[in-house]
Amino acid sequence: MNVTMIRATVKPESVHDLEAAARAMFSVLEERQPGGVRYASSRLPGGTTYVILLALEQPNENPLPSIPEFQAFQQGLRSWLAEAPTAEQLSVIGSYRLF
Repeated sequence: MNVTMIRATVKPESVHDLEAAARAMFSVLEERQPGGVRYASSRLPGGTTYVILLALEQPNENPLPSIPEFQAFQQGLRSWLAEAPTAEQLSVIGSYRLF
């Protein structure tokens, strides 16, 4: 399993918009339950920095870009982000129902 951690800081005035779009996106993901992907987002203390964990069973088979709500969320990020996000590949040692 391939796991990526993304860290992103948003503009303070964009927190509400980002979280509303994220809730809409996660609602659709919960409804559709695309296979081969696990996706979680958490806000860090301070209120404007988020950590996203994306786990793909097959790194070349990400079903998220085919979902319109995910596309809308990604489009919104362009105006919501305070700076470019950073991404790191993680080495998973173990997990028990992390997502």
